[in-house]
Amino acid sequence: MPPFDVPEGDPFGPHNLPYGVFSLPGSAERTVGVRLGDHVLDAGAAAHALGSPYASLLARPALNPLLAAGRTAWSDVRRALTAWVTVPAHRETVEPFFHPLSEVTLHLPFEVADYVDFYASENHARNVGRIFRPDAEDSLTPNWKHLPIGYHGRSGTVVVSGTDVVRPSGQRKAPADAAPVFGPSVRLDIEAEVGFVVGVPSEQGRPVPLSAYRDHVFGLFLLNDWSARDIQAWEYVPLGPFLGKSFATSVSAWVTPLDALDEARVAPPERTHDLLPYLDDSGEEPGGYDLRITVRINGHTVSECPFSTMYWTAAQQLAHMTVNGASLRTGDLYGSGTVSGPTERERGSLLELTWNGRDPLELPGGKRTFLEDGDVVTLSAWAPGPDGARVGLGEVTGRVVPAS
Repeated sequence: MPPFDVPEGDPFGPHNLPYGVFSLPGSAERTVGVRLGDHVLDAGAAAHALGSPYASLLARPALNPLLAAGRTAWSDVRRALTAWVTVPAHRETVEPFFHPLSEVTLHLPFEVADYVDFYASENHARNVGRIFRPDAEDSLTPNWKHLPIGYHGRSGTVVVSGTDVVRPSGQRKAPADAAPVFGPSVRLDIEAEVGFVVGVPSEQGRPVPLSAYRDHVFGLFLLNDWSARDIQAWEYVPLGPFLGKSFATSVSAWVTPLDALDEARVAPPERTHDLLPYLDDSGEEPGGYDLRITVRINGHTVSECPFSTMYWTAAQQLAHMTVNGASLRTGDLYGSGTVSGPTERERGSLLELTWNGRDPLELPGGKRTFLEDGDVVTLSAWAPGPDGARVGLGEVTGRVVPAS
């Protein structure tokens, strides 16, 4: 089937056009690609052949130059790409630059600058509070409804979908143990999240307001922030996650531009506390996204996580991240935090799904409380698109391998 003939209803049709980076068999050269159905378009080669002024941004081994070019360039390039794959007059020129998706190698789509992870789901935060503070009067911490809680992660261990994840080792100590021990994590977990990538940088000392979110953020993608719960439990008091989180964060090979998700914009949950002015989004466009995330372990669906339930939006997270004057850099990545809905079937981590190991999951290959070596975790998602179409988000998959 020619690459232009995308089946009706395909979530990667011309209404989507996510960006990635790929290489061809036998070649180490990487370049920007755009997905259409089951093919990837060499965007730089097509742009050069059609005389696009943006050819130099697309014929690169990473998305960073395009990210830094800004919103006008993003819109222009998307408009041009849509024409290239839909207007019959372009077919003869563009078709040679398509490659079957099955024949290319996909790479990390952008060079990651800094990495910040948030904690934006009230359902997730309340579940965690009930698990670890069962006697607390309120399962949320006192600051949770006033600001998006976050922490800095390790950008150097962000890996593309399909990369194996080595089971991390570290110190762990059960409450009854006299002293900590060292060894591989025995409570390896996932966190189903959505990541956002910054394109346009900001000046240090100048906060980014809510209204400037779309001027700085290029797109979003699925993210699995692997977590070693036993290592984390021993180390995180008083300073928060460190080795229990920094060993690997898996991201999709495809970045969906925000412009592809206009029909998926939704209002966030009703606010229960008054917000300070820099976080007050009552006068802004709807800041949530209706993304439907599926979590599978070894091909078996264990959860369906609704991103529309996230209390804090990506715009609020960006505003909070910079309100102290911290600057943005091209390639900055920030994660939403675990996406969990209000029901048991909608929880985005094994910590919640098994209630800290109390209630094992029944899988075709046996029970699970936390991940075993050889387990393959896959996140997939879609969002409402134009005229009833679905916008697909690229999968993020990782296989757990034993500690070396």
